[in-house]
Amino acid sequence: MSFRRALALAACGLAGGSVLFSAVAVGKQPARVGDAEPRPGGSAAPAAVPSASAAPPGLLLLPPAAASCPPAPGWIERPAGTGGYWDSNWDRREPLALINLKKKNEETGEEELASRLDHCKAKATRHIFLIRHSQYNLDGRADKDRTLTPLGREQAELTGQRLASLGLKFDQIIHSSMTRATETTEIISKHLPGVKKISTDLLREGAPIEPDPPVSHWKPEAVQYYEDGARIEAAFRNFIHRADAKQEEDSYEIFVCHANVIRYIVCRALQFPPEGWLRMSLNNGSITHLVIRPNGRVALRTLGDTGFMPPDKITRT
Repeated sequence: MSFRRALALAACGLAGGSVLFSAVAVGKQPARVGDAEPRPGGSAAPAAVPSASAAPPGLLLLPPAAASCPPAPGWIERPAGTGGYWDSNWDRREPLALINLKKKNEETGEEELASRLDHCKAKATRHIFLIRHSQYNLDGRADKDRTLTPLGREQAELTGQRLASLGLKFDQIIHSSMTRATETTEIISKHLPGVKKISTDLLREGAPIEPDPPVSHWKPEAVQYYEDGARIEAAFRNFIHRADAKQEEDSYEIFVCHANVIRYIVCRALQFPPEGWLRMSLNNGSITHLVIRPNGRVALRTLGDTGFMPPDKITRT
């Protein structure tokens, strides 16, 4: 054939439940049903058996790979039949999903669907700024001992200055209740006077989901994934969604938390397999910017930005 190409198709579900398969284009057409392939010595191979999922001409289907994505925890949902397409109701706030289609207008008997949909539609855009805490004392035995290092305090100052320089009207700072995140928030907030601060345990560091591929240097117990994973997923569902229908103006919110939490949130928000969270790396004090449009579409503006820091101030611990 005049044009050769190889097409690799990998299908792993949102939480890794699908089978891995591939299709490779070959130069020679496969034998048709009923044809026999000659063997050495004049004998013939058995005729090809028709298959309900036979490959198109020129494609050779390979058997499923031995390795597959790990099974998904029960609390990760994958809408049926979505495949690789965008789930518009990922945050369960799609207007059509919020109304009762069976409810009729008492006077006309009509559903007045258009007006009811408009009442449920978001109008504003949410800007989510995910900040990783600054460098901290790794030798601390308890959380209260894991305070920011002198360099970490400098990093928080630089992050606060960067956020202030954007000229945005920030609505709130929500931060993890862990010491390093709380201290980072206190320093950042000095550059954003008047912005309210809210502490939450949901954003504490943890093991969100078993990473794929696995790593040898970090292997939490299975119970940690079970406990932390549900909590971090709850943080995602609670904080990451399109604006409420009552919100009239765009909002700008800061979340100061941890690398594992941020990476998991990014994967979930973009509808990437969440097991891939450990394939990303974030510097201390870095800024990740997510945008959630009124129609539920999500865009990643920046991931782990520390370009505002001098090179000698950048760390990843």
